Amino acid sequence: MEFSAPCDAPPFKQPCAFDSLPDYRRVRATRYNGGMIHEIFPVGPLQCNCSIIGDETTREAMVIDPGDDIEDVLELIRKHNLQVKQIVITHAHIDHVGGAMKLRAATGAPILLNQNDYALLKMLDVQAAWIGMETPGAVEIDQSLTTGDIVKAGSHTASILHTPGHTEGSICLYFPAEKTLIAGDTLFAGSIGRTDLPGGSMQKIMRSLHGTVLALPDETVVVPGHGPLTTIGEERQSNPFLAKK
Repeated sequence: MEFSAPCDAPPFKQPCAFDSLPDYRRVRATRYNGGMIHEIFPVGPLQCNCSIIGDETTREAMVIDPGDDIEDVLELIRKHNLQVKQIVITHAHIDHVGGAMKLRAATGAPILLNQNDYALLKMLDVQAAWIGMETPGAVEIDQSLTTGDIVKAGSHTASILHTPGHTEGSICLYFPAEKTLIAGDTLFAGSIGRTDLPGGSMQKIMRSLHGTVLALPDETVVVPGHGPLTTIGEERQSNPFLAKK
């Protein structure tokens, strides 16, 4: 989650990991990978990367991190004639979860989130005040997700990786057949998720990155929660938080 408030504003004293990044390039792309439709597009004032994953044959789909702009999400769902089966949230910051209830109302799909972030859901009004957004109201979770769980869009399967650090309940989705990782705010191109917000921990995020994320193949395409796409190999070599000195 990127906030417009200065990173040293109370009560957040830790330097912000985003300070090392250039201005974000907006991401808007349609990827076709072995029969998988993958729409990636920024939503909301903080430009969270929302993903729609669809199966070209069955037309079943999941939506990941519908933080805002739900009419745009629905337009793309209609464009591909998809039926949303799951709404997956990588973590409970407002820019990733803010539009989930609207999308559930429109599609009937359940909302999935790791239970360790349930406390953050009760702070959405506080989060909205931090960044000057309107509160989305209460968000109801239908199912918890953690390491070992599987989510599907037709024949396209993702393994859930619990990667605490940015928040206690942060998760990533790894599609092994398509060599794609939806990383939420755990890993960015050239940076990592900030840990100075409630539930954050630098020790935990580094453990998640080195023990889980960097265990993936170098050719894995990483779709971060904000900003441009990257690969595991690129981040292993050049990310200042991860590269061996």
